Amino acid sequence: MQEHFFQCPYCWEEISMLLDPSIPKQHYVEDCEICCNPIDINLQFEEEILVSFQAINLEQ
Repeated sequence: MQEHFFQCPYCWEEISMLLDPSIPKQHYVEDCEICCNPIDINLQFEEEILVSFQAINLEQ
């Protein structure tokens, strides 16, 4: 598991998430640990290196 820090698209606070590099492409919704709003998470690993990460506001 790899810890990744990013800014919540709702409250703008920095939060962290544990990512599993054994799954190359991932897409899921996870609530912000601070404001509890749902964040659309899209990420991609290549050879266990994070090459793409998006945290998108679902209310846009």
